[in-house]
Amino acid sequence: MDSSKNNNNNNQLAHPIQTRHLVMLSLGGAIGTGLFLGSGLVIHQSGALGAILAYIFGGSVTYLVMMCLGELSAYMPVTNAFSTYATKFIGPATGYVIAWTYWLAWSLTLGIDFTAAAILMHEWFPNFPIWMWVLIFTALIFIVNIYSTKLFAESEFYLSLVKVTTVIIFILLGLLVLFNIIPLAPAGEYPSIYLNNFSGDNLLPHGLAGIFTTMLLVSFSFTGTELIAVAAGEAKEPRKSVPKAIKATFWRLLIMFIGTITIMAFLFPREQLGLNSDSISTSPFVLLLSQINIPYAEDIIRFVIITALLSSASAGLYGASRMLWSISDEYRLPQWINHLNKRGVPIYAVIITILGGLPGLFLKYFEIGTVLNAIIDVAAITMIIVWMSICVSQFNFRRQLLKQQKSLNELPYLSPYYPFPAIIGFIFLLITTLSILLDSSRIWGFVFCILFIVACYIFYYIKEAPAAKK
Repeated sequence: MDSSKNNNNNNQLAHPIQTRHLVMLSLGGAIGTGLFLGSGLVIHQSGALGAILAYIFGGSVTYLVMMCLGELSAYMPVTNAFSTYATKFIGPATGYVIAWTYWLAWSLTLGIDFTAAAILMHEWFPNFPIWMWVLIFTALIFIVNIYSTKLFAESEFYLSLVKVTTVIIFILLGLLVLFNIIPLAPAGEYPSIYLNNFSGDNLLPHGLAGIFTTMLLVSFSFTGTELIAVAAGEAKEPRKSVPKAIKATFWRLLIMFIGTITIMAFLFPREQLGLNSDSISTSPFVLLLSQINIPYAEDIIRFVIITALLSSASAGLYGASRMLWSISDEYRLPQWINHLNKRGVPIYAVIITILGGLPGLFLKYFEIGTVLNAIIDVAAITMIIVWMSICVSQFNFRRQLLKQQKSLNELPYLSPYYPFPAIIGFIFLLITTLSILLDSSRIWGFVFCILFIVACYIFYYIKEAPAAKK
């Protein structure tokens, strides 16, 4: 079913998204707090070598999933991408579950992004309450998404450009420091410690277990790349633009993520990082700028991180609202949800999804760090489950083509080395999901995800399956 067309009215989703938008949408979804703040925590827990290995592992898994996704989305560019693929090549019940799982992942992430951005603004303006900033950011992102898809795509392009530029500058400055072209304060401490970060306890302070405990956070850092498939339903010439965007996105992400984490691992002792991960001052980006005496380093990075959060929220609202619109078009939800305005925007789906950001109004009454970590765990696990479904869908899709003896030349993008990317990607994602069980304090997030998925399956077989047979 092509969800770019609504069965209940004559309107269609707009198709203004170009290749450059697809690339920046995917980069913008991936480059966020996971890199700007979470990367220091990864180095602290897993050590210099462990962090590099963890990000190489995460990047490799992302590449495998992107190859599978590229084949599917270029051949079937539909807005409810993962749901449609799972429905066709796994089963209708799984397609239903994946649709709701993806919507849950991004709607929860909205609350994280708005709350974190509000806390950072509150540190700048302490007399302005956090809940007011949450409302302001919610309204801003809502307006951008509700006005038109073109406005969303253009705004996301420039918001992502700010983040990408910051990462590139960080890598270049880091290289200049490593080659002693720019001195790093305090004087006398560097560069003697560069290689010390890769010796003794700093190498793998907690062994392989330290790497596995950070795998979920690392994988969460790469999520957002799959938004290419959702946006394919509103892209111009998706059979051409999607393969180009996927190839460009992966290599840029890999270079930026691996390059950034390697620079961090060489420059900063793990004791400096991740000790207070809720504070912007522990961000490796802040440490580098401040130690090469760039004025207002913390303010600069604070601005970039707020930009990253709003970019992530905008991309998440786009992806989740399109998935909800597709669910309402295909399943028995109230028909008003799939209404499109004159500019082809699913206005009510956007309104319902934006409510996911409102819990940020109440988080200040709880232990914010604990709540945010729990939400991140749930969002990460649910997104990984969606990625696992992509691997299974592509495996079954290609097997179906081979059984029907169809020519693979019909595919706009052919995933190489079949069936290994799908099989290896699925196994690695499963290992990443189960790694959360190594930390007893985070098991509740895993349990919640399992219960949510089971509840979706039960609801489908009780409500949706009988209706489909009529």
